[in-house]
Amino acid sequence: MTVLIASDLDRTLIYSSAALALTMPDPVAPRLLCVEVHESKPLSYMTETAAALLAELTADPAVVFVPTTTRTRKQYQRIRFPGRPAPYAICANGGQLLVDGVPDRDWRRQVDARLAQECAPLEEVHAHLLATADPAWLRKLRLAEDLFAYLVVERALLPDAWLASLTTWAEPRGWTVSLQGRKVYAVPRPLTKSAAMYEVARRTGATTTLAAGDSLLDADLLLAADAGWRPGHGELADAGWTAPTVTALVTPGVLAGEEIVRAFAHEAARLGTLGA
Repeated sequence: MTVLIASDLDRTLIYSSAALALTMPDPVAPRLLCVEVHESKPLSYMTETAAALLAELTADPAVVFVPTTTRTRKQYQRIRFPGRPAPYAICANGGQLLVDGVPDRDWRRQVDARLAQECAPLEEVHAHLLATADPAWLRKLRLAEDLFAYLVVERALLPDAWLASLTTWAEPRGWTVSLQGRKVYAVPRPLTKSAAMYEVARRTGATTTLAAGDSLLDADLLLAADAGWRPGHGELADAGWTAPTVTALVTPGVLAGEEIVRAFAHEAARLGTLGA
């Protein structure tokens, strides 16, 4: 029996200092492990307990851990998880499938062909964002892997009406809009983490898939897995989103990440016992 674990990263497994949600007294706060450095500064963390659990989990040859993220390849490659290196990684919201760190060209060709058939081109969306975003709250506008666009915004100044208008404009063009922290993502609807997860499951012969995620862009991944978990924060929690196979955690912040890894380990052990 092979168990595939496809987990979102930011605000699901790893957390910036702003997202830790350490509300307990300092003397009892969990010890943290830095798993990402950017421009010579620590950027993302797990609890030491979560890191140890993940290392133990990935040491099991029957477990295939697949980091699954909207990050670009370059952004993903800054992360240093404990334990055995992941043989597969899903980047750019499913647009890039890495095999031992190398992009799979056949997968990217399949993705490009589907996007060309099913949704408006990136150039049209990019032009619309440039024309409508207000410099008063826009900090950056980026294209990721020539697949989708995202904006870094001043969250307090971002008008709800603009976000709603963008969502309405994007929908008939086959695009999805997601607000995550200070970033607004515009992503083609066919560009999904679940499609890439299915491909990895096919290649590895996985008999069971587990998943976790916190945002609207993770909903398809959670629905596609045999079992899923979402933390007590993020877009999905704010919307009260859940599904029959998804466990909605109450815990927010980095302790939710620890709870998710613990749930993965428990379920993998249960499945291993059942398959013995």
